[in-house]
Amino acid sequence: MTAKKILCTGPIDEYATRTLGAFGEIVVADDPAGPIIPFLNDTVALVVRGEAEITKEVVEAGTDLKVIARSGVGYNNVDIAAATARGIPVVFTPGAMVASMAEGAMAMMLSMAKKLVYWDQQTKAGNWTSRFVTDHIDLEGKSLGVVGVGRIGRRTVQLAQAFGMQVSAFDPYVSASDAKEMGITLLSLDELLGQADFICIHAALTDETKGLINGENLKNLKPGAFLVNLARGALIESLDVLYDALQDGRLRAVGLDVFEPEPPDVSHPIFQHPNCLTAPHVLGISKGAMDRVFQSMADDMAAVLRGETPRHVVNPEVLS
Repeated sequence: MTAKKILCTGPIDEYATRTLGAFGEIVVADDPAGPIIPFLNDTVALVVRGEAEITKEVVEAGTDLKVIARSGVGYNNVDIAAATARGIPVVFTPGAMVASMAEGAMAMMLSMAKKLVYWDQQTKAGNWTSRFVTDHIDLEGKSLGVVGVGRIGRRTVQLAQAFGMQVSAFDPYVSASDAKEMGITLLSLDELLGQADFICIHAALTDETKGLINGENLKNLKPGAFLVNLARGALIESLDVLYDALQDGRLRAVGLDVFEPEPPDVSHPIFQHPNCLTAPHVLGISKGAMDRVFQSMADDMAAVLRGETPRHVVNPEVLS
């Protein structure tokens, strides 16, 4: 009998290795973004990490696939329709990264507001008197506009309110009663961009939200606003529109943890701008977050492989 395999497009932790190893040999692809189809023979479970694209061709080539897992909350790089057509559950891990993502958003906002990178550079360069010629600001009393108030957005709202920020949000799927319960004001996107001192993007990437923040609606910005994106790079039309807004003062600073594509082309002038703070899509993957991700993912994959019902599945219709 041919040995079954658990194919991973990136490394997994000890818990996931132990849990999934009961169902087959763990195989980690050498190149996470490389071809996947050659490794799919006898593969019963596929763990999707990083930028690996799970296309219709990949799904159809995995004739032994019983389950596909996304090690995170976003699954735009998996062809859900193709998996559903074959009756393959796609499990994911909503909630596992909520705390780390929200804290990452606050860290970005605090770092930009308090100019931590600048002060660090000046102190190490011996420019002590820089403290008299440059200022920074507080979050207290400032307005925050959250684009998308799902799990992560709601946690960001809570943290921002603890800092004394006044919070509004754009999310067409949130009711007035939910907004009242959260203590926030619902606005149109244009209204939010025109009023917010800080803008934090937590929306999901869909065909409708691609390019949600663009050159046209950035014309509505409150001058000197701060913008943070920890969701998906493609939610913003391009780096060009952000750079233009930085150059003319509509944006005072930008914090980016995500890009389109990834990794980004760092020759773009925005990466040399002193008010652009960046991270390599890392703020959501704290040690605690990844422990929760791997446990949730492995438990749900094991449930499917045992013929049981997983807790978190993108396409639950396949379970019936």
